[in-house]
Amino acid sequence: MSPNLRIAFRFLTAKKRAMLMSLSCTVLGVGLFIVTQATTSGFEKFFIKAILGADGAVRIEDKLQNTLRTVSAGNDFAVRSKEAQKYIEGVEEPSLVVAGLKQFPNVLGTSQVIRQNVLVSSAFKNHDSAQVFGINIDEHIKVSDLDKHIASGSLDDFRQTPTGALIGRELADRLQLSLGESFLIDVRNSPPMRFRVSAIYETGVSDIDKIRVFVHMGQARSLLRKSSGVSLIQVSLRDPARAEVEAAQMEETLGYAAKPWQRREKVWIEVFRALATSSGITVTVFTLIASLAMFNTLAMIVLEKTKDIAILRSMGYERRDITQIFLWQAGIVLAIGAVLGSAFGALATWGVSKIPLGLHGIIVTKTFPVAPSPWHYVAAVVTAIVMVMIASIIPARRAAHLEPGDIVRGAAQ
Repeated sequence: MSPNLRIAFRFLTAKKRAMLMSLSCTVLGVGLFIVTQATTSGFEKFFIKAILGADGAVRIEDKLQNTLRTVSAGNDFAVRSKEAQKYIEGVEEPSLVVAGLKQFPNVLGTSQVIRQNVLVSSAFKNHDSAQVFGINIDEHIKVSDLDKHIASGSLDDFRQTPTGALIGRELADRLQLSLGESFLIDVRNSPPMRFRVSAIYETGVSDIDKIRVFVHMGQARSLLRKSSGVSLIQVSLRDPARAEVEAAQMEETLGYAAKPWQRREKVWIEVFRALATSSGITVTVFTLIASLAMFNTLAMIVLEKTKDIAILRSMGYERRDITQIFLWQAGIVLAIGAVLGSAFGALATWGVSKIPLGLHGIIVTKTFPVAPSPWHYVAAVVTAIVMVMIASIIPARRAAHLEPGDIVRGAAQ
């Protein structure tokens, strides 16, 4: 142990209560920063995972019809204008589009979907709003987590029942439908068709669970009187983070509008990130308190150890040595606080993940979703280091500028 570090430790242990206060604030600041970021990130990742599992990374929906605008510059010439771009609803030749999508290395799977707003009726309730999704189930479970979201019933029953349907938990509760019970799907200008509940699913996203009804593609074509084409093609990617780049390439290559999940859910993603920033700022207050406590502790030590500082200076210690002694004190508190704070943050994160949470809003979850990340620990420790060390510089520099002669004369008065 170096002499400066040994002296710093002696000075610090002389103020045990002040040191413990600074240490406690540092531990709380680091720990709470970690747990709040883990919970906020947990809600965001839970939502993103649910969206990717329900709607895929990219959706191919409408055909692009580019229009040309004539520009006069000596000779007239035509340029493509995004403002004048038109969309033709649906995918007219889905098999050709799917063949084109399979040429993209990042594409993991595709699913053709027929979608339309409908009214559903049961023995308990008439004409409730819903959306019917006509799918090929074996294709669809390759691009979604629908098979993992089944809360009751089975996909095998759905496969074996031509008029079977998969219905969301919230919609089933509103209609008071149970497994095996029948209900009607009504489309304007078309006679209603009767379907039977083969399974009830729960994705965790309320906006999905309260409105979507999945039926077989053939039954959807009969119900909606749509003999060809599809409403959209759902695409899953090996790397969903590249959805925006892949969607831009798909639009350029295929001539269809491609919507990545980042664009579809932009509002909610920004909300979650704003919450993460807000909670980080709020919890940083504890680190600020730790820095103020550290400032107060070191300032008190400077006042009480002026004679010791004079002795050290007279023994040949330079100003930078005195500065190092006081910065070492802050470093000791920071090192212990970072370790204990990280342990407290990990334990608190685990504890929060076990807390029951009956949330039924934007997302549906029974416990707090948490997403621990090493970067949360790095950010918490770096924040503590920056704030505490900045607060420690002032008393350290003040101690370094004390002159032995001034101290002796002041003590003699």
